[in-house]
Amino acid sequence: MTVAAAFWRRRFAHLRSSSPRLFETEPGTKVRADCHWQEAPREHPTLLLLHGLEGSSDSGYMLGTADKAFHAGFNVLRVNQRNCGGTEDLTPTLYNSGLSCDMRAVIRELIERDNLPEIFAAGFSMGGNLVLKMAGEWGDPSPPELRGVAGICPSCNLGACADAIGDLRNRIYERHFVKRLKRRMIDKAKLFPEKYPLNGLAKIRSVREFDDAITAKFCGFRDADDYYARSSALGLLANIRVPTLILAAQDDPMIPFCSFDAEKLAANPRITVEAPRYGGHCAFIATKRIGERFWAEARIVEFCRVHSGMA
Repeated sequence: MTVAAAFWRRRFAHLRSSSPRLFETEPGTKVRADCHWQEAPREHPTLLLLHGLEGSSDSGYMLGTADKAFHAGFNVLRVNQRNCGGTEDLTPTLYNSGLSCDMRAVIRELIERDNLPEIFAAGFSMGGNLVLKMAGEWGDPSPPELRGVAGICPSCNLGACADAIGDLRNRIYERHFVKRLKRRMIDKAKLFPEKYPLNGLAKIRSVREFDDAITAKFCGFRDADDYYARSSALGLLANIRVPTLILAAQDDPMIPFCSFDAEKLAANPRITVEAPRYGGHCAFIATKRIGERFWAEARIVEFCRVHSGMA
């Protein structure tokens, strides 16, 4: 299912054209969101979507969820992580799994500048870790406008996920990610040649090696293990104080189901975990033409509607 979802041909009949918007998340750094606004934005709830590793605002699951949410009456912002979606020139920094500050800055601006009364955030894989980490860091009190968050196959335990991606059965996925990460690094070095020397890049063969040699080095971590430990959302889940949905497939090849700490999840009554036996990585494609084909996308919108007073 993981591969099938990426190549599934789809139409997004309900989604209007988007308008780009830049959010300054820290001095010298901006991220771009592709926004779909209802006619009177303040009279509608708002859903922010955040993609996974080497994805973008144009990833299929982002467009699919946006289509369903907009049709259900939500404003929708498809947010690009730093450097993604062709935004390498908007920041001198790299993106990584610890930058929950970016989503926090986007939400704060929407509250303070746009006066939006209800905001939800949903992230996929790496984006799921970032959204959950953000909610855990906010803790109590979270902004009252933040009504709920969702993580779809969230990489909450980054070390376990890196090991899983490095497994022999996942070689096709790891090669894909490493190739994309190295290409992005080469493009970044063209913009900032003095900041990012490419010595040793060609020798990197795994995600863990990339994080050890590149992410840790240029993002302020000691090594890959330090990066994973400090950037994983798993240790912050107990602090979440808003309604939270976690969707995880038990057959996910890249996010080991055993990596979720069942005791921490069960101890927080605000977190709901739904874990079908099958679903792959951020796929969840129904095998029968009954109901919604892309189950997770519809489940996100349903969750948001339940916790909204406006939808």
